[in-house]
Formats: sequence, C-alpha cells, structure tokens
Amino acid sequence: MHYEGNIIRPPSEANSILLQVTVGCSRNKCTFCGTYLGERFRIKPDSIIMEDIEFAARYSRQQRRLFLCDGDALIIPQKKLLQILRTIRAQLPWVTRVGAYANAKSLDMKSPEELRALKAHGLGIAYMGLESGDDVTLKKINKGAAAARMIAMGKKARAAGFKLSITVLLGIAGRQRSRIHAAETGRVLSAIDPEYVGALSLMLIPGTPLFEDYQAGNFPLLEPWEMLAELRIMIAGTNLSRGLFHANHASNYLPIRAKLPRDKAATLELIDRALAGEVALKPEYLRAL
Repeated sequence: MHYEGNIIRPPSEANSILLQVTVGCSRNKCTFCGTYLGERFRIKPDSIIMEDIEFAARYSRQQRRLFLCDGDALIIPQKKLLQILRTIRAQLPWVTRVGAYANAKSLDMKSPEELRALKAHGLGIAYMGLESGDDVTLKKINKGAAAARMIAMGKKARAAGFKLSITVLLGIAGRQRSRIHAAETGRVLSAIDPEYVGALSLMLIPGTPLFEDYQAGNFPLLEPWEMLAELRIMIAGTNLSRGLFHANHASNYLPIRAKLPRDKAATLELIDRALAGEVALKPEYLRAL
C-alpha cells in the first residue's frame, strides 16, 4: 500500500483495510489539530488508488471493512469517488462496509441524490467531527461551520442512509464556557440523533495555535474532574432515539460505553461516583491520542 504522511482512522476502524485516497485534510485549519501540520491536501492519482485496491484484493481477504483515508475523503469529486467504490465492490466483494470522514463542507457539496448514490455503492458510515455545539467555541477553534449547519449536514447524511458517528471534544471550550459547551453539544447531538457519539478529552499538540494560546496563558487546560463534569452535562443533555455514546478513547480519564437512552441514568451515576472520588480515573501517563 502507498501511504503518505500521517494516516489516521477512527478507533472503530482498527481492523479495517486502510485505503488512502487523499493526503491530508481538506480544511486543516482547526486550532487544536496537529495531524496534518504543513501538509498540503491533495487527492491521490487513480493509478495509485487502483494499485492499492489490487494489493488489498491479494492480501486483505480476512478484513470485512474498509476505511477511506485521510481527513476528508468525501471531498473527492462524485464521479471519481463512485469509481473507487465500484472498484472496491468488484475486487473486494467480501467487504461489507466502507467508511470515511466527512465534514460540513464536503457534505454540503454533495446533493442528497449524490449521497444516496454513494450509499448504494457501499459507503455505509460517515465520521463527522462536531467537537462542540457552542457557536462561540466553534468560531474560536476555526471549525468552519456553526452549530445550525452542523445539524443540517448531520441530518443530511442520515437522510441519505449513512450511519453517522460524531466526535465531540471535552475541554475544547476552556473553563469559562465549559458548561455552555457541554449543554449546547448535547442539544446539537440530540437534534442530529446519530447512531454513534465518541467523546475525546482534549490533549494539546505542540505546534498548534491552541497549544500556543495555552503557553501564552490565554487558554486554560481543564482538570480531569472538570472534564468529567463537562461530560456529565453533555450526556444528561443528549437524547438519542437509539445510539451508542462512547467515551472510551485513550485520551479519556473515565472509560464509558453507554447505550442511550437505556443506560443514561446508570452512566450519570457512574460519573457522579467518579466525581466523588469513589471510582479511580486513568492516570495521566496512560492517556494518549
């Protein structure tokens, strides 16, 4: 396989075939993200993509899922993206689901009919980074979309038939807007009603604008108990018809995997016990991105 730069994928795609169809991220402006620092976004040539699919056809027969890397494969023009999906289906018929990252811009660029066509050709799940439902926070981190647009694009993806996995980020609003960020994020998640939510805890990356703000004393990094309090408000305000709320990423202090709405009360009780010191938190040296 021809991999370039940093290859990232969602935790749930750990056992998937990783097919890199783009290099970098189509936005690459979020203040907290250091994954693609200095990397110019580009779509890989057809010849390389097809060669990698052929490689997977020979050596990846045990893997039933495939993930399109890097940061936003959905930005690929429709004709080319459909051809990639058709080739995957033809040469990797054992693959049952294809996944990709998506953002508000790329979802907006595709018509409902185009998204349904992608779904019909095997793209089954989209991973969307919401980070926060608070417009003030979204603007500060240079996310590129306000909460209302995030809601509209999330609903658009779901209406096309995609399963939707949304990532939110504990601690990203700092201390002053922590409670607002948590409550507004719960509101936005409820409005979109995704199948999956993944909560990560902020870890500052050297070289990013947010890290520089932290060093200059302009951004406070929350204490573990503050991030837990934020998570509690967020979960309390999140009403999913039927979804999984994960906070078991390596960055988190308290692993949580809850089916909502069934497990909401028990999850809030667990967080309360942790805040009271009755449940041990992950030590700092074990946290990771």
